[in-house]
Amino acid sequence: MMTEERVTVYTPDSSLRNPAKMIREMFGDIAASRELSWRLAVRDICAHYRQAFLGILWAFILPLANTLTWIFLSSTGIVAVRETALPYTIYVFTGTMLWAILMDAMNAPLQQINAARGMLAKLNFPREALIVSGIYQALFNATIKIVLLLGALLILGIYPGWSLLLFPLGVLSLVLIGTSIGLLILPVGMLYTDIGRALQLLMQFLMYVTPVVFPMPKEGWAANLFRINPLTPIILTTRDWLTNFPPEFLGYFVLVNVIAILLLLFVWVIYRLSMPILIERMSS
Repeated sequence: MMTEERVTVYTPDSSLRNPAKMIREMFGDIAASRELSWRLAVRDICAHYRQAFLGILWAFILPLANTLTWIFLSSTGIVAVRETALPYTIYVFTGTMLWAILMDAMNAPLQQINAARGMLAKLNFPREALIVSGIYQALFNATIKIVLLLGALLILGIYPGWSLLLFPLGVLSLVLIGTSIGLLILPVGMLYTDIGRALQLLMQFLMYVTPVVFPMPKEGWAANLFRINPLTPIILTTRDWLTNFPPEFLGYFVLVNVIAILLLLFVWVIYRLSMPILIERMSS
């Protein structure tokens, strides 16, 4: 039986001249890259954890080390932290775990493209496969963190309620926002490695004005800074669903996710338009 081959026709015209056709091709490439992206994700996950002595425990160790650091600083009085609704150990532990999920998703696009430079220059395949593969890996790492996080909460005496059913929406939101940010800086990050380092510094600062290790201030300019931070409702709502607290910023959470979806569609277009140029620059 003969199979129908897919024929791709390249023209000098910009894809933006026909947005409807471009959108069909974008989602068509996503569908066509499903198997490839899955195989790439499985390969990278196996290679990553096979080469590490502690294996998947690294997904838990780094956030735990960050948690212990902040607990030490708080308990010794080096850093004064306002009282939180949750015990501070649980507050900072859940916050650092959720932040780690966001960072994994944000770093994935650039890591995937850099790892596939040779393949990009030699093979013609849907470039979306690399991004989807990064999302798969971010979700896999998130699953490890969530399982360990739930176990730790049970040990510490925190029992999730029915809102745990909504918790995956918060995790998907973290992956969505992280992927959008990662794709946004990808074109520049591929040309200038300093961008990746600068983003890490920026996110480190942003973590301190997000309710990750510090609770939201009650008043003052810092309180306003926390409130306008779009990551605040994401972290708070996801933590509230996990620990069975009523979410205070649910409307803001929905708004940020709608904006993140629109941003993802926009940066996806930029990604498709910029990849041929970036591959040519990498090959030269």
